[in-house]
Amino acid sequence: MEIVKVQEINITNITSSELNHHIKMSCDDNRKELILNVNVHAMNIAYEQKWFKDLLNGAYINFCDGDGVRIGAKILGKNIIEKITYNRWIWELAEYSSKNGLSWYTVGSEQHVMEKAIAVMREQFPDLKIVGHHHGYLSNKETEKDLVIDIKKKSPNILILGMGMPLQEKWIRKNIRELNFNVALTGGATFEYIAGTAKMTPDIFYRLKLEWFYRFIKDPKRLFKRYFIGNPLFFWRIFREKINS
Repeated sequence: MEIVKVQEINITNITSSELNHHIKMSCDDNRKELILNVNVHAMNIAYEQKWFKDLLNGAYINFCDGDGVRIGAKILGKNIIEKITYNRWIWELAEYSSKNGLSWYTVGSEQHVMEKAIAVMREQFPDLKIVGHHHGYLSNKETEKDLVIDIKKKSPNILILGMGMPLQEKWIRKNIRELNFNVALTGGATFEYIAGTAKMTPDIFYRLKLEWFYRFIKDPKRLFKRYFIGNPLFFWRIFREKINS
């Protein structure tokens, strides 16, 4: 697989269909792999926190899920062939998993949101094997210990964490050695989108590469710093990298 390097982060140049196929091969071969993703927010965290950068670069696959990163790569004269966003790809992965008998264990969101997401998935994909699920609020060591034990016992093919970035990455980094799975994915707000508590970006915003702006107008207080400070900072670093190279 081709690797595109942006701000010292290795990004796997891969399509969603290739990613699905790779996940199946990993499960068939009983491998244990971490598959992560980057957007501008992730790149900014990686710039400031070495452990996060090391985790991204240590993942077997680290795919692009943001237009900002693709534009940044293009400025550097590099091409990322596809943006893979969880709120759209998760349905493709669910159908693919259902057809190929790949089991899921899901962790994230509030309990009622997770239960709604599971119900939606089971209604749309009756053959999808969801062997376990848990909310993402692991407020004490006992709850976390019980979750680790359950995942280890259930041994899912695919473990999906939707706890928000970088909490989900921090959690998998801490517990990966104790867990049994073939592929671990970090999906952010995936379960909110499945449950319908987070609204899908309208196609016009998606086509114009303005998903970030749609999210901002839906939650301006939380996302102002991420987008109106984080995005310019990312591109300033991109132009600095271009000049230095």
